Amino acid sequence: MSEARIKSVQCSSPAGLHRIAYKEWGDPDNERVLVCVHGVTRVSDDFDALAQALSDRYRVVCPDVAGRGRSDRLRDPNLYALPQYVADMVTVIARATANGDGSVHWFGTSMGGLIGMVLASLPGTPITRLLLNDIGPALDGGALNRIADYIGQDLRFPDYESGARFVREVSTSFGPHSDEEWDKLARDVLRRQPDGQWVRHYDLALSQPFKKMGVERAKQDEAALWRAWDAIACPTLLVRGELSDLLTHETALEMTTRGPKPRLVELAGVGHAPTFVHADQIAIAREFLTAN
Repeated sequence: MSEARIKSVQCSSPAGLHRIAYKEWGDPDNERVLVCVHGVTRVSDDFDALAQALSDRYRVVCPDVAGRGRSDRLRDPNLYALPQYVADMVTVIARATANGDGSVHWFGTSMGGLIGMVLASLPGTPITRLLLNDIGPALDGGALNRIADYIGQDLRFPDYESGARFVREVSTSFGPHSDEEWDKLARDVLRRQPDGQWVRHYDLALSQPFKKMGVERAKQDEAALWRAWDAIACPTLLVRGELSDLLTHETALEMTTRGPKPRLVELAGVGHAPTFVHADQIAIAREFLTAN
């Protein structure tokens, strides 16, 4: 079984320098690179099962986006937004493909999909194949408000068990998982503090840009994302949880008629977002990503 290597690369922002950490799976000399990027409050460890399964074909690179997991927090919380995330991923890709042709395949869940969407739309993009997991240009306002409220809560748990119960309760939309799988999903995002309390493993200041977003700004951002979508030319697969409240069925159908015109796969009994830890979901990713 492939073992992960923890690496990092120095990135820059208008507020200074920061390090982006990433897990790398598979043959370190493999020039075929798959980049997997997580959702807004999740971490690179989410992709352990997928990365292990695909490390026979790829060198799999799983970054912790700035402010999450092993990566540094940004000095200016207002920079927790797509332009900075895209810039950071360009640096990660340049490091990961230094001995290759610079191209990558991309798997993005939720926020990770938005980052991939924007990067794939740019002239000269390194992304040659794109899988979007439960995300699109039009985002449900109610779901965004729910996420914004959740992100900013300074929750502290007296023990791991209390934190794990919370993670499971707020993540039921991930769909059915075993107790062991729920335990990993919790352990990946909970950290014990010196005072013995357990907290979520991200910068609470991530919520600040969400709180400052008004209706007009949200409309402008959605229009920009649709323009990005229409500019994507690489082969694309869109996966949607059938019960998702973030990516509606109507938006997903519209996405299939525009831009890269992806094939749509909807997963029964799952909301936002499919975790791709189960063999049937991993098989969907493998079939698309490794297709000739």
